[in-house]
Amino acid sequence: MTRGDLIAAARKLFTERSYAETSTPEIATAAGVTRGALYHHFEDKQALFRAVVEHEAQAVAEEIERATPPALSVRRALLAGADAYLAAMAVPGRTRLLLLDGPAVLGRTEMDAMDLRHAGRTLREGLAAAMREGAIAEGPVDALTGLLSAAFDRAALAIDSGASATDYRSAIVALVEGLLSTRKR
Repeated sequence: MTRGDLIAAARKLFTERSYAETSTPEIATAAGVTRGALYHHFEDKQALFRAVVEHEAQAVAEEIERATPPALSVRRALLAGADAYLAAMAVPGRTRLLLLDGPAVLGRTEMDAMDLRHAGRTLREGLAAAMREGAIAEGPVDALTGLLSAAFDRAALAIDSGASATDYRSAIVALVEGLLSTRKR
């Protein structure tokens, strides 16, 4: 399980010290492997970082999916998904990896593509279902997904910096409820 050991060791070091301040010899030592073993599994430190970030993004999506079983109404699923996202992002180090270092190291384009495979995908699916069911007004689902995703990310960053999770959750609920009420007008 050397690959998994490397990802776990790198995650710990990247979140404690940052990508820039972590060296491959430190990661190899923390994982209990040689640098040769590290480079057997990963082309370079950036490739290892990409694997760490992908693993974290997948974990967020899995938490959202667990919180939003198909039996939930669209409204409840969107609200449960928002709660699950904020809870998933509260895992120590995750905000740094996905919202700060990820874009700085891998670039916005790669991070956006990763998000579309994971948490952004779950949000897009929920919004598309809400549009199909008439729970929210028809519109450009990709643009709406991007805007809501940015609001969720901003909330996660603020909470990670010490802002009130309750206040940001209330604001997210108001935002989602506002979307859902567009059909009632």
